Amino acid sequence: MEAATAPEVASGSKPKVKEAIPVDVERPQAPPGQGTGCPTPQLLPPIEEHPKIWLPRALRQTYIRKVGDMVNLLIPFQGRPKPQATWTHDGCALDTSRVSVRNGERDSILFIREAQRADSGRYQLRVQLGGLEATATVDVLVIERPGPPQSIKLVDVWGFSATLEWTPPRDTGNTALLGYTVQKADTKSGLWFTVLERYHRTSCIVSDLIVGNSYAFRVFAENQCGLSETAPITADLAHIQKAATIYKTKGFAQRDFSEAPKFTQPLADCTTVTGYDTQLFCCVRASPRPKIIWLKNKVDIQGDPKYRALTHLGICSLEIRKPGPFDGGIYTCKAVNPLGEASVDCRVDVKEQPPRRAAGAGGGTRPANPSSAARQEQQGRGGENPHSLGHPRSRRHEALPLPDPEPLGSLPGNGKTVSRPRARARPYPQPRFSSPG
Repeated sequence: MEAATAPEVASGSKPKVKEAIPVDVERPQAPPGQGTGCPTPQLLPPIEEHPKIWLPRALRQTYIRKVGDMVNLLIPFQGRPKPQATWTHDGCALDTSRVSVRNGERDSILFIREAQRADSGRYQLRVQLGGLEATATVDVLVIERPGPPQSIKLVDVWGFSATLEWTPPRDTGNTALLGYTVQKADTKSGLWFTVLERYHRTSCIVSDLIVGNSYAFRVFAENQCGLSETAPITADLAHIQKAATIYKTKGFAQRDFSEAPKFTQPLADCTTVTGYDTQLFCCVRASPRPKIIWLKNKVDIQGDPKYRALTHLGICSLEIRKPGPFDGGIYTCKAVNPLGEASVDCRVDVKEQPPRRAAGAGGGTRPANPSSAARQEQQGRGGENPHSLGHPRSRRHEALPLPDPEPLGSLPGNGKTVSRPRARARPYPQPRFSSPG
């Protein structure tokens, strides 16, 4: 006797085999004493092909569908004559209001138009032929999006980081969670940015936050269907404040630039002429800025309009406007500040301008302009002026006679004569007259 088995069945399915009575075995005959009214046993049709189930490869693992999707299970089998196929759900009969089954000669189809989470479970197909049967099971899982985490709390904020904690969702969507997605948003822009994806723990640390911003956080749960539709948001904001920076300057000895007045360039003695402006210069160095006092013969001349005193960048100058014979003397420049004083002096001599000498004054003196004196003397005598136009000595230029141009000859072939140009007249040098006497 052979057993009908399903070589390709889902894991966990066990084909059941029942003994079948062969056709050629002689059955015991009824005793002749029995009447003809006793029921006669019927013979089973011969089994040409044992029942077997060919389970598709895609159904050997859990068959996953989302809520609302269509479920269509087509499982081929064999057996001759036609076997009887029946479906069960978790060991119970199917709900015919939602599940429809169609059995053919070589396959059986289970169809659900809109799957619900209640349709999840183990579906079993049983094929019977006579006393033989074969079974196969298919695990169906209908899933949906998970629920949001129950709560989220901002635990601590320090530096540029924040610590978050939350609790898992009550509904995982009929499947295991793949993790959590953590997002942050600053109050200025209000845009959400993902910080962590498929994070498996229920607490995390968000770092690299920007100083001066305030952040809110939310957490999504994720499974094979995707993220949860909603997410809880932290009630408190994470304020990232700038840490107070205390700058400590290194101690150093401050240099004291205070200094008593000191003249780096003294006054120089000078001699001037009456009527010509004169200036005196000297240089002084001091800190703080000193006060400059000018003295003449130890008398202060600051308010005198004849003198003009200037001081710029340590250079002291005194201008004496059109000095006279009484402006000569000892001039002193005195610099005074809280640290001390210093002074320099010089001598100024004023000389008178020499008078101009008259013409002919004195016996042996030479006249200032001898040529003009000679002219006046000749005009007084009635003589001729040597510079008059008629005087022979008044001629400044006298041209030399120039010879006629000499022909150079004729050029060959043209018969033309070429002559030399005349030389220009050269003037004689002008005679110089000496003064009479």
